[in-house]
Amino acid sequence: MNSKRETIIIVDDDITNLTVGMNSLDNTYDVFTAPSGSKLFAVLEKVKPDLILLDIEMPEMDGYEVIQVLKNSDGISNIPVIFLTSKIDPASEIKGLDLGAVDYITKPFSRELLLKRVGLHLLLERQKKELLSYSRGLENEVSKKTKAVIELQNAILMTVAELVECRDSVTGGHIERTQRYLHLLINLALDNGIYIEELKQWNIGLVVMSSQLHDVGKVSIKDDILLKQDKLTDEEFAEIKKHAEIGAEIIRRIERSTSESAFLKHAEFFAESHHEKWDGSGYPYGIKGEKIPLEGRLMAIVDVYDALTNDRPYKKAYAHEEAVNIIRDGVGSHFDPLLCDAFLMSNFIFQLANFNTPDGTVNYDELRSMVKMVANIMDIRSVSKNGRTDAIQHCLKIFIAALLKHERYGAEVASWDIELLLLSAQLHDIGQMGVNDKILSKSEALTEDEYETIKSHTEYGMNVMRQIRDSVTNGSLLHHAEVIASSHHEKWDGTGYPNNLKGKAIPLQGRIMAIVDVYEALVNDRPHRSKKTHQEAIETIKNLSGTHFDPELVEVFIGSEHELERVVTA
Repeated sequence: MNSKRETIIIVDDDITNLTVGMNSLDNTYDVFTAPSGSKLFAVLEKVKPDLILLDIEMPEMDGYEVIQVLKNSDGISNIPVIFLTSKIDPASEIKGLDLGAVDYITKPFSRELLLKRVGLHLLLERQKKELLSYSRGLENEVSKKTKAVIELQNAILMTVAELVECRDSVTGGHIERTQRYLHLLINLALDNGIYIEELKQWNIGLVVMSSQLHDVGKVSIKDDILLKQDKLTDEEFAEIKKHAEIGAEIIRRIERSTSESAFLKHAEFFAESHHEKWDGSGYPYGIKGEKIPLEGRLMAIVDVYDALTNDRPYKKAYAHEEAVNIIRDGVGSHFDPLLCDAFLMSNFIFQLANFNTPDGTVNYDELRSMVKMVANIMDIRSVSKNGRTDAIQHCLKIFIAALLKHERYGAEVASWDIELLLLSAQLHDIGQMGVNDKILSKSEALTEDEYETIKSHTEYGMNVMRQIRDSVTNGSLLHHAEVIASSHHEKWDGTGYPNNLKGKAIPLQGRIMAIVDVYEALVNDRPHRSKKTHQEAIETIKNLSGTHFDPELVEVFIGSEHELERVVTA
């Protein structure tokens, strides 16, 4: 039995109908009344009813208009509505039911009929909620069990992968790194529409997990060959090459004893084909082109990149740029040209994704160096080509120093890792790496299509940073970079992009960067205009306060204008 009294709101402009309705129902339910649609919404701000009885014929806002607003409002759209009407009109009834009403009750109504009809619909609503609750509970249980199975499966895989790495001591961390790079390369391929039909059919998480087994065949290679410090003989290299076939056979044996297929099939392809080459000169079968499974073509790139950028007994690690050039030289011979295009266009992501030290801590010097390298590349492609990221960082330092002293913003800004924020700011326009050079450097007015392309750099930048964040141990360190990349073109009045965020719905990092970004752009030349003086730029910032920019932040920024001027004129 339902011990809690249910709540009903009656909406009618006729006081008599409201009185009759309340007298009929208030012994059983908690009843509220509203003489109009506007009054109903005022009541709904304080009361969440289980049912609404709604008159159709009302002045100002009739019942049809009221239910349309209800059904399009978050939090109240699921409240059942019964229309009250004095007219029996099939067309009107159909219209009301189409708009979302659950029933009609004709006026004048009897107490018994009203109680019965209301009781029936409240019972149906209770049963619907119970069924939904049961369904969600069942889904949660299934989800928990599925998650537990996946975690167990991944733990077993990691154990097997670690077993391989323990025997092959020169490639420590190789499995983890190649997983990270593989995930990035798959996302880059999807972003660029490469092999998209096949990739969309994959469960990407499952595929990346299965890649841990790509070198499982090495468990059968003798230690004296696997751990040899000198160059391998031809016979020893022939023995090493067998690991691809052996690994695939190990996985096929598992496949024959289990009903699971997709996960192991991906693992089999990784193990067997990651040493095949686009021109057919690879092993074990010498297959070529797209006859090589996509898993193998993807792994070929990330496997070689990792081997090049890490120490081996026979060589020291190559720098990122050297490794990229070697892979570029292998386009069309060793590697799939389309996948290489995706890698080469955004190869800096791979370097950024690898800034953790072996113990999982952060090497700040290495991270700072990597970010600077990417910033330099961005400056080369930038419309100003004048070390823009350095100028922005200097201005941002001054702005942050002022904000730290501010009563409203000081505590929040102080809670940030300022060094990481300043590093992140250098990547605010990283999405421009995905914009065509001709559009970036165009001196005439952009067409609408070109402007839309330019605007897309915020979402592209956010996705790039998210890909990196999801692929590294300390992904939270890139939180500022993702937020700034996605929100620095939002405007205080909601007219910005990409999400038309308004006011304080825009993250504070984005509101700060919006001011710094515009200021720096104004005081430097652009293809379509000459630079403004410091004072002209400050006046422009003032004029955009409350529309483009957060007014309070503008006040703080202008309060530091003398320090800013010294940076500009230095």
